[in-house]
Amino acid sequence: MLKIRLSKFGKRNAPTYRIVVSEARSKRDGKYLDILGFYNPKDAANNFSYDNNKYTQWLKRGAKPTEAVFNMVQGKYIFKKYEPKKAEKKGREPAENENNS
Repeated sequence: MLKIRLSKFGKRNAPTYRIVVSEARSKRDGKYLDILGFYNPKDAANNFSYDNNKYTQWLKRGAKPTEAVFNMVQGKYIFKKYEPKKAEKKGREPAENENNS
């Protein structure tokens, strides 16, 4: 099964993405069959460009776009920076009025 998805390139804290066609079982940044466009979330205008002819040809061949790519093409995509959940501190939680004498 073929997927049209984002593949991450660029530096740490400055990612850029390529829109690629690849096997669904391959790694995110692994082997791909074709490059359809690019996306730069750090750019002020959220630079997004793709080749519509190639995109429609791959759709006709049976490639399925991921949710992010589908939303980009529709113009509805909003980039959300990944923020890991903070680990909760283990142990005793302080009482509100510990020093009540």
